[in-house]
Amino acid sequence: MKTDAQLKKDVESELEWDPAINAAHVGVMVENGVVTLTGHLGTYGEKFLVERAVQRVQGVRALALELDVKLAPSHQRSDSEIAAAAEDALTWSAQVPAGITLKVEQGWITLKGDVEWEYQRSAAARAVRSLKGVVGVSNSIVLKQRPAHSNVVAKIRDALVRQAEQEAEHIDVLIDGSEATLRGTVRSWAERSAAQGAAWSAVGVTNVVNELKVAT
Repeated sequence: MKTDAQLKKDVESELEWDPAINAAHVGVMVENGVVTLTGHLGTYGEKFLVERAVQRVQGVRALALELDVKLAPSHQRSDSEIAAAAEDALTWSAQVPAGITLKVEQGWITLKGDVEWEYQRSAAARAVRSLKGVVGVSNSIVLKQRPAHSNVVAKIRDALVRQAEQEAEHIDVLIDGSEATLRGTVRSWAERSAAQGAAWSAVGVTNVVNELKVAT
């Protein structure tokens, strides 16, 4: 098990390793495996990349983001400019179906609509979060209700075995209507995210509650 000092060093090294991140703008604190990030970033896209970089580090049990976005002058845009660019980005994304609407208020984009799959919902947010002028994204897109397979738990467990065989036996899957809850322990944040992705791919699941803990 890593000490907090070792984990802090690894997180800082991962941030410095990623060329899309200005690590000098990010403060890192670690206590009992919980990583807290502080600082000011020039774009919302960079904030997302910082979060993903930390989640790649082995030993991170939880993550608290106390980062805010202060746009550099070259990235500042009006809400109308952001809205036009965001509409184009959604239209040109092959993974985003028609019918998604958006609102921009002081650089913050809110997405609304309904889609068939979680990957489409995620694709919509991915299409707009790195646009100039964006300071945040609220993804209010919902998944359409569809009948779930009678053996949805077995389907999810099969996917977990295919993707992370060693960890699958430590994961419990509970289904309540269209909501899937994951409980148990995994070895890393990456495996936690992979398990969540497997659950989202099940037909009929419209919400995933990820209660998996990262083992220390």
